[in-house]
Amino acid sequence: MKIRLMTMKDYSEVYQLWMSCKGMGLNTIDDSEEGINRFLQRNPDTCFVAEDGDEIVGVIIVGNDGRRGYIYHTAVLPSYRHQGIATQLVDTAIEALHKIGIIKAALVVFDRNETGNAFWESIGFTERNDLVYRNKAFFEIERIDT
Repeated sequence: MKIRLMTMKDYSEVYQLWMSCKGMGLNTIDDSEEGINRFLQRNPDTCFVAEDGDEIVGVIIVGNDGRRGYIYHTAVLPSYRHQGIATQLVDTAIEALHKIGIIKAALVVFDRNETGNAFWESIGFTERNDLVYRNKAFFEIERIDT
């Protein structure tokens, strides 16, 4: 298993990986090729893929605002789960954030994504009950739920 920085050459395979994972919430703007390209340009050192040979089997998309890291779209192919790949991706991303001075990370998981919530809890990410998550789209965004 090899973990390396994600590049735009990985987009098609990463997108197919996301689509294979139940509970992923994608949209047609942020998760489009153009949207991911913008994200990678802004966050070139914090997004990673896990490879088994020539195949991408895991991915983590991580950005930051200079204060806090934000983890998005962490996924492992269903046939490769329970091998520690997601944990290795998270550890690699956290190390990358730490190198640029970020000491705290946050993420959002759909409440219906039982697998995702169980994973994040198992590696020490706690649920916050003191916040209300708010969102405002500036125009209509089409969601793609898996």
